[in-house]
Amino acid sequence: MKTLRYVWLLLLAVLFADCGNKTDNALQGYAEGEYVRVAAPFAGSLQNLQVKRGSQVKAGDPLFTLEQVNEAAARREAEERVRNAEAQIADLKKSRRPSEIDAVRAQLAQARASLKLSNVNLARREQLAASNFISKSSVDEARAAAERDRARVGELEAQVTTAQLAARQDEIRAAESNAAAARAALAQADWKLAQKSVIAPLAGLVNDTNYVAGEWVPAGSPVVSLLPPQNIKVRFFVAESALGALKMGDSIKVRCDGCAAPLVAQITFISPQAEYTPPVIYSRETRTKLVYLIEARTTPQDALKLHPGQPVDVTLVR
Repeated sequence: MKTLRYVWLLLLAVLFADCGNKTDNALQGYAEGEYVRVAAPFAGSLQNLQVKRGSQVKAGDPLFTLEQVNEAAARREAEERVRNAEAQIADLKKSRRPSEIDAVRAQLAQARASLKLSNVNLARREQLAASNFISKSSVDEARAAAERDRARVGELEAQVTTAQLAARQDEIRAAESNAAAARAALAQADWKLAQKSVIAPLAGLVNDTNYVAGEWVPAGSPVVSLLPPQNIKVRFFVAESALGALKMGDSIKVRCDGCAAPLVAQITFISPQAEYTPPVIYSRETRTKLVYLIEARTTPQDALKLHPGQPVDVTLVR
């Protein structure tokens, strides 16, 4: 009886194992991350690294700062150029100073007095010439002097009017163009200065840091590598026979070691080309069989439960 009991136990174990193999339709896959490598567009010495590997950052948090002496000086120069250009515009839009206008008015008063005297001399000489006491040439000289003084009065009257006006519109427009160019140069200087203090473009995990404070960082060289949760995806392969039943947006269930419950993901990519099963894939299929790569993404909250390189079991939701 004891021998028969052992035989039944062995048969049940084989039966359950066989049933488990028939019902286990899970596909083997792995998690993969798309890293955001953050760099500055300009070279410089790393002045301050404000994050550590493994820490979490929010969008907008400071990551690192490069030395910025040259950029700060260029910004100050551009700012002074803007002030100078705006001061020139303000000066052109104003009339001349009151003391300058008063000086022109004083000259006008002198010219009017000279004109008055010239008119008196002209009248006197005309009377003397009519009585034949002086020659006509003397009258001509007095008349020329009066015309000269009259023209001088007209000139100074025009100068007083002009002194009370602003500059010509063409000069003002030219000055405004110069001010606009100066402001554009200031905006460029601000941008260059801001590029030396880099912030996180997305929230995520600081996966790695490539430099330490004091090191020279070439332009465009990544200093910090971020892994946003939305950039974690699941990759797995399916045989050609199962490809027709899949389409973009289909749901799958993802199981991983340590996950309390299966995660739900949606298919976001189906490879249009077949490939041989790569040797690193966790697959029970024959390695010479053609398979198709499938990618799926979970919600950012569920993605935090996955780690790049972690093997997972994928079940297609029919």
